[in-house]
Order: sequence, then structure tokens, then C-alpha cells
Amino acid sequence: MRRFANVAAAASVFVVLAGLLAGCSSEERKAVPKLPERICWGAFASSDVSPVLPTGERATFSSWPFVLTEDRESVSCILYIDGNTKFSASVSLEAFEGVDWSSWEKANPKPIDVGEKGIFWGTGASAYFTCEPSKGPNAPGKYIDLYVSAGDAPDESKLPKVLPKLLRQFVAFVQRELKCGAIAES
Repeated sequence: MRRFANVAAAASVFVVLAGLLAGCSSEERKAVPKLPERICWGAFASSDVSPVLPTGERATFSSWPFVLTEDRESVSCILYIDGNTKFSASVSLEAFEGVDWSSWEKANPKPIDVGEKGIFWGTGASAYFTCEPSKGPNAPGKYIDLYVSAGDAPDESKLPKVLPKLLRQFVAFVQRELKCGAIAES
């Protein structure tokens, strides 16, 4: 009888352990939520943005149509994961009275080769290019200011490579869409 009790106890332990292990193996590993193939007006492939996104359950977007006019001088696209901003891209049409990046000076930005001038800092990158050259002192011209940002990247060491690449894609997209400021490839 004692032998039967020991075998029954061992069998129950085995069944419990097998159940626990099965539960662990079937538990889905957290991942970046499923995204459309292209995001933010089609400017970015989701596969290019995913390396700087954290895991989560649900992705949602907020964006205006990609149109810049006298009335709407800027548009942005924001990707939320589980309700929190995790990636954003914005573009503004500005009068060319000087590019103001003073808000990022405390972040110690590094120059990058994007647009006419570009900078990168911790979690963001910005660039600009001329859209409409100045026609004289009373007509300052216009430039396009672009910005991309990634918050809570799981591996921040990827940001210096990924964000400038995304910004280059964004510059090319905006130049193509707005048909202004195309910069000749060297």
C-alpha cells in the first residue's frame, strides 16, 4: 500500500510539473504589436520602425492627412503602444527666418548627414531642407522642418543607427510628396 502511495505521489508531482511546463511553453512571448506594413502616411516601413519600439498589446495611431497649407503649416503622426506615445514623426512648413533647434541644445545633439542640416540626440532626430528659396529681403522663402522620435526603445544602442535612417526616409518622402527641395544625390 505504501508503495502505491509513493507511486501515486510521484505521478501527481509529474503531472503538476508537466502542466506548469506546458503553461510556460504555450505562454506567448511579448512582442511589438502588429503594425500595418507602412505607417505615418506611408513614409515608413513598419519593419524599419519596429527595432526601436517596446513590446505591448495594442498599437494605435493619431495623425492628420499629409497636407501642408497656409492654414495647416504642420502635421504629425503619433504611434501609441498601450496608450502611450512610442514613436512620432512631424513635419512643418516654416518661413525661413532661421531654424530654431534651441529646445534640443540641452540634449547635446550630434550633427548627421540628413537634409541640408540634421541633428540627432538621445531619442530624437531632426532635419530641414529649403522648399522655396528666398526671393529677396521681403520674401524670406520657406523651409521644411522634420522630426522623428522614439520613446522607451528596448535597446537604446539602436537609436543612433535607426533614427537617422528613418529621418532620411522621411526627408525623401516629404520631398517627393510636396515636390519641393529635392536635394541632388552625390
